[in-house]
Amino acid sequence: MCGFVAVLSLDGKAPDTAIVERMTELLAHRGPDDSGSFAENGIALGFRRLAILDLAPSGHQPMFSADGRYVIVFNGEIYNFVEIRRELQELGHQLRSSGDTEVLLAAYLQWGKDCLHRLNGMWAFVIYDRVARTVFGARDRFGVKPMFSFRDARSLVFASEIKAIRDSGYASPACNWNTIAAALAGEQLDAGDDTFYQGITRVPAGCAFTCDAAGRMTQWKYWSLAEAATQAVGSADPVACYRELFDDAVRLRMRSDVPLGVLLSGGLDSTSIIASMAGRQPGSGPSAASVRAFCYMDPLFDESAQIQATLQQTQAELTALDIRPHRLWSVLEKHLWHQDEPVHSFTSVVGYELMALARSHGVKVLLNGQGADEVLAGYANYYNDYWAELLRAGRWWAAVSQIRATAAGSGRSALGLGRRALRTATGQLLGDVQGYRALAHWNQRRVVARDPWLSADVKRHWQWDPVNSRSLQDALLASVERTPLPLYLRVEDRNSMAHGVEVRLPFLDYRLVTLVFGLGAQWKLSERYTKVILREAMAGRVPEIVRTRVHKFGFPTGIDQWLRGEIYEPLRDLLSSRIVRESGLWNMAWVDAALEQHRRGVANFGPRLFDVAQMCLWMYGSAHWPHTRPSAQAAESRQAVLSP
Repeated sequence: MCGFVAVLSLDGKAPDTAIVERMTELLAHRGPDDSGSFAENGIALGFRRLAILDLAPSGHQPMFSADGRYVIVFNGEIYNFVEIRRELQELGHQLRSSGDTEVLLAAYLQWGKDCLHRLNGMWAFVIYDRVARTVFGARDRFGVKPMFSFRDARSLVFASEIKAIRDSGYASPACNWNTIAAALAGEQLDAGDDTFYQGITRVPAGCAFTCDAAGRMTQWKYWSLAEAATQAVGSADPVACYRELFDDAVRLRMRSDVPLGVLLSGGLDSTSIIASMAGRQPGSGPSAASVRAFCYMDPLFDESAQIQATLQQTQAELTALDIRPHRLWSVLEKHLWHQDEPVHSFTSVVGYELMALARSHGVKVLLNGQGADEVLAGYANYYNDYWAELLRAGRWWAAVSQIRATAAGSGRSALGLGRRALRTATGQLLGDVQGYRALAHWNQRRVVARDPWLSADVKRHWQWDPVNSRSLQDALLASVERTPLPLYLRVEDRNSMAHGVEVRLPFLDYRLVTLVFGLGAQWKLSERYTKVILREAMAGRVPEIVRTRVHKFGFPTGIDQWLRGEIYEPLRDLLSSRIVRESGLWNMAWVDAALEQHRRGVANFGPRLFDVAQMCLWMYGSAHWPHTRPSAQAAESRQAVLSP
């Protein structure tokens, strides 16, 4: 929705308002509709607004309480603000605006930090008490909306994006080689609070904090998914309960004063959303013709039959992204500038262009299915976690029956699946044995040492950081809180906000997530299907060709073909440049050999070659990519570094 910065001076000097203004301007893409600032008593706030609710000037931020004591900067949406507003008015609050920012501020005045438990939405905000000179801030339960922090002897800084801190002048952080190594050797991105920059950290999801004028800070976790799941109230009819909550989650996320749409694929998640949206659009009659859908379909992964069936049923209007690989390559650097950190695949660049397409058609709000796979066990690898859990519990026959049935349905080897599950179960049983942990660490370090792609420097910085899942529930919890969901949320937020588009995620309504985590495994996985409860809830509501589909595409691209075809030459030129060869990340002899093998079709190294390119472009761009158009001098300097 928006972007903000907050600077608290710790050295007795007032924050430099020119620097705060520059930091705020670096977030202009997040809020192209309005800007504002506030400074007094050693604190400065800056804000950029994307107007979604209350388009009038009354929605301007920083926003003050009626008595002028409190001031807030808020990025996100409180979806149940209408209901909270009504309750606050009954308690005597006089609200001047029609949006959710004032409701959030009034909720804090009424209930203090406990207001967080009443909110249904996505948020990152800071509230300053001008009398007590204290700051209260929080981030939403799942970390949909970002907030980063940096601290030194001079100041404590918060911002919606890393670049606002990195390029502020308050911080001049170096690359965090431990995080780089975790990404390249351990395939971990956004798995913790550390970023790719030393000293810049994420405010954790589901956390709140207070800070006084001296910088003394207290942080606590106000919401725990594991704890919420244990307190979940059961239902005699989980399918009906899930369907009702899902529809309400979609309804709340359709509250908007600007046009909205949906990101559509041939999969179950986005199809469920658009089916629920159908008939809810404002206007006369139940027609869903005004629902705007946007999609990308790679010719190698045809989902046209599923999408056409959905369009026929919902009467939605589809706009497809038609883009060439060369165009995607040309925006890679700018995409990485917006992301601030490396991404997981070339798919992220496609998402960046898809958001641009939606905005070019006047759509500022999109609903999307992010989070469904991690909550509902939508990936095939969750089967192994479940089978291992059954084996450890002594339910051998149940595990064998499931493995056989799944193997028959997928065409895979039951023996191979069984061996893998047995290895996982054995590792879990031995996980608390000190000697076994040391052996596992040694074995993983040996795997990293043998990686032919990585330089010795990267391998030296790699640290073992295992995820110890003992059950399907543990695996899902790690997916939501550690990897991969935090990465996907970051990628989607930066891609959408790069174009002034807000994305809303019905599947991450905390009520839905709590319900699912309180249910048994049979509601997530069956012998044939993932996402069992969603499939049953959508019976009769989505096309059967979608609901009963077994194979999952995800969001694929033809990266292997692209890198030996249309974008082979620009890739080759980049890999020959100084920024790659002097990066210190790669074994360049192997990279050169792999590129040639890939070109000849001997092997498919597309994803790893993309990693080589994007990591080096990120390292260069993090220090050199300008917010505005490069000057001639900067362009010449840049070309010198890019040249062989």
